[in-house]
Amino acid sequence: MDINSLNRLLGNIDIYLLDQILKGRFTKEMKILDAGCGEGRNTIYFLQGGYQIFGVDSNPIAIQMARIYAQTIQKEYDVFRFQTSLVGNMPFHKGAFDVVISSAVMHFATSETHFLTMMDDMMRVLKPGGIFFLRMTTGQGEIQEKSPHLGDGVYLLPDGSERFLLTDSLEKEIVSKYKLQYLEPAKSVLVHGQRAMGVFVWEKG
Repeated sequence: MDINSLNRLLGNIDIYLLDQILKGRFTKEMKILDAGCGEGRNTIYFLQGGYQIFGVDSNPIAIQMARIYAQTIQKEYDVFRFQTSLVGNMPFHKGAFDVVISSAVMHFATSETHFLTMMDDMMRVLKPGGIFFLRMTTGQGEIQEKSPHLGDGVYLLPDGSERFLLTDSLEKEIVSKYKLQYLEPAKSVLVHGQRAMGVFVWEKG
């Protein structure tokens, strides 16, 4: 397969989500939600492969683009599987999904209350035994110590961005609250002296 064919197959997928795909984490029988999908960069592979992929995003233009991509890949695809919605008030019933993906979304939380509101909603729509993939900024690699705390969990990172950090204490809190089990060890990728991006793969108890 040449590079252009590979790009068409994968799109601009999160490389750490691709890692989970290559590990066989997801099946076509699963209902998968990309919570904060943007224009759908992490849905392209799933659309190409005939998976049951859904998405929400607060930006209606992004959702319009995600629907266009979906129908371009699958002419008969139900574009209403992509909905304009805040993560925190999603239009799905309890336990609707086998998998919830949250990639580079939760670090835009404006406070710990906002973060937990989004977590509550994602855990509401994820069925017991379901998989939760989370990628967001963490305080690892002494990034928390190097970043001025702006208040309520938001920090000014050395790279100049303002981000909500998943700290060790908050990680323990959500693991306990939602009865999450680690499917593999958590990891953070450190951009030296700038930021740390964590990858967490859990099963909901």
